Amino acid sequence: MSRRVVRQSKFRHVFGQAAKADQAYEDIRVSKVTWDSSFCAVNPKFLAIIVEAGGGGAFIVLPLAKTGRVDKNYPLVTGHTAPVLDIDWCPHNDNVIASASDDTTIMVWQIPDYTPMRNITEPIITLEGHSKRVGILSWHPTARNVLLSAGGDNVIIIWNVGTGEVLLSLDDMHPDVIHSVCWNSNGSLLATTCKDKTLRIIDPRKGQVVANNFEEPVALQEMDTSNGVLLPFYDPDSSIVYLCGKGDSSIRYFEITDEPPFVHYLNTFSSKEPQRGMGFMPKRGLDVSKCEIARFYKLHERKCEPIIMTVPRKSDLFQDDLYPDTPGPEPALEADEWLSGQDAEPVLISLRDGYVPPKHRELRVTKRNILDVRPPSGPRRSQSASDAPLSQHTLETLLEEIKALRERVQAQEQRITALENMLCELVDCTD
Repeated sequence: MSRRVVRQSKFRHVFGQAAKADQAYEDIRVSKVTWDSSFCAVNPKFLAIIVEAGGGGAFIVLPLAKTGRVDKNYPLVTGHTAPVLDIDWCPHNDNVIASASDDTTIMVWQIPDYTPMRNITEPIITLEGHSKRVGILSWHPTARNVLLSAGGDNVIIIWNVGTGEVLLSLDDMHPDVIHSVCWNSNGSLLATTCKDKTLRIIDPRKGQVVANNFEEPVALQEMDTSNGVLLPFYDPDSSIVYLCGKGDSSIRYFEITDEPPFVHYLNTFSSKEPQRGMGFMPKRGLDVSKCEIARFYKLHERKCEPIIMTVPRKSDLFQDDLYPDTPGPEPALEADEWLSGQDAEPVLISLRDGYVPPKHRELRVTKRNILDVRPPSGPRRSQSASDAPLSQHTLETLLEEIKALRERVQAQEQRITALENMLCELVDCTD
């Protein structure tokens, strides 16, 4: 008789459990827009969810500790003129989040540590460059202020949020709609999927596809995805990939190894209600005292429910094997360094004593003067009227317009001051 050898793995018994009812977020009008993004983004400070909003697009941002019923008048983040399709927290600043919209724009927002009194309506910066809806956002994992966006125009744009500039535009890589984009661990390569059923590995700085027509998959797993798209979440610390079906009620998870068969099914977490979206907490936001190795934020129609994945351990000591050093909030590179060709692995931190999020850090945007931007050196694709250098007459006209606008603003400021003084006098009289 032959005996079946059971594969040894500390993750064979990963246990999933929904949080208690009082740890959920209730009365949230989750967006009904049919889009393939997760509709939810979470970090160690905040939970953000795309919500229904009249007259444009909006999302709600809640402090993680603000569980229970959410007031119907709780302030939203509004500013887009069409539905918000994707949101993503900056990995290097827990108070900064980007949103992408059907209105073709990307907006970057500063979220205060305190609860605002009214809607947040003014983004730090608005990024305009796509000609159709923008449905995919992804921050660079190691370079400061570098943000990727992909739109219905089949174009990927990589931005320097700190200046508002386009660093790279990949506009001839995909013949059809881009379904997903992700960075590798150091941000040197991109992986994309497209409606043309092709997976591409792209070097964005060279503007080249370095791999796509893979001969054979290393592993093949048949899954029932009749209900909708799969949302994959990968944890490199444990080499576990979690597959959450949008419209499904299950989270299936697999361990990835270097030896055949490479992909090992671990288990399935199932619940009664289907998920409309899913957020995935970065490793630094987990509770290491409870051997928590992953936490999801499952969207229902009117609420968000945390789902906790743990590895059962009897000891109360810190489990080194479950928590190797993990990417922290400090960037390893500046945007210009990455663009010039430098690569760096994430700056790691230890979770031995738990993670305490840093206090509010403001993102400062320094837009460069368009008159200081020199044309790029080297060959150009074509010469058009818009590429012609600015003439002396044009410069003088621009300067005259700027001068007139400045004078108008000063006059309005004087008018406002005079009205404020009149108001103060009226108030004094009534008192």
